[in-house]
Amino acid sequence: MIITRSPLRISLGGGGTDLPSYYREHGGFVLSAAIDKFVYITLHETFEPEFIVKYSKTERVRTVDEIKHPIIREALKLVPVEAPHLEIVSHSDIPAGTGLGSSGSFTIALLRALHTQNKEFVPRQVLAEQACHIEIDLLGEPVGKQDQYIASYGGITAFDFQRDGSVGVRPLQISPETLYNLEDNLLLVFTGFTRSASAILAEQDSRTREGDAAMIDHLHHIKRLGYESKDALERGDLHRFAAIMHEHWELKKFRSKSMSNSNIDEYYQLARASGALGGKLIGAGGGGFLMLYTEDKTRLRHVLREARLREVRMHFDFEGTALVTRS
Repeated sequence: MIITRSPLRISLGGGGTDLPSYYREHGGFVLSAAIDKFVYITLHETFEPEFIVKYSKTERVRTVDEIKHPIIREALKLVPVEAPHLEIVSHSDIPAGTGLGSSGSFTIALLRALHTQNKEFVPRQVLAEQACHIEIDLLGEPVGKQDQYIASYGGITAFDFQRDGSVGVRPLQISPETLYNLEDNLLLVFTGFTRSASAILAEQDSRTREGDAAMIDHLHHIKRLGYESKDALERGDLHRFAAIMHEHWELKKFRSKSMSNSNIDEYYQLARASGALGGKLIGAGGGGFLMLYTEDKTRLRHVLREARLREVRMHFDFEGTALVTRS
């Protein structure tokens, strides 16, 4: 039996500039952080010549081509295994559709498991590129590259997305004191809404491909804020980082009418009135988790609990994708 895991993530700046429609023309930049919430893949050989695939559904098929789950099917084509009798099971600490990059994490964990089954060592950069190839090139999903890369590398990491498709990876140069304060002052709460990121990202992707000047200028601004977030964190200026988060969220709502809704806006205003210095929805938008920065967590937790919002406590993960066990 092989068990692998990959971390979920929170985006700290520049989100949206990692889509090919933008970075191939302008170059992209995203600052991302892995957290200690994971997607797990369990893989083991069975005794019947079939593939058993368990996620939110269960599939039992004889060939790879019959597998309906697109990522699992394409991953098995990309990394074929000799055993024609495998069971693949996925579990996650957080449900999909909540903005924490679960699809990229799932793909990385699956690829790590398949390569382990084949007794192959694959560098983190190659794992990330393979995951991007599956989701973006083979399946045509309108997604970016940050989720796959941060799931592979972990940590608090800056990614430069070059016009030629290459990706530069730079761990953030952050002091231990700033790191501890950042982790202690960030708060994640579930809005109660789940959504597929595809529709919101597809709108951004389409407008960017069509040369929509307003969208491109918007993404230029988001990228600048990403660089400013990196600089603020490396200087230890967490107040400035929180202010940038707020500016980012106000700008982010420009991308799509589906980015927010009246309930989410109300939650955010409540948080701001209760000690949050900044915040934003994590991921493409439309639901999922609100990330808030506050120096008075006790007060903010009490207010949000009264509003029946569920907090998910988290720490940063610096391991990235990992082999949990092999037996």
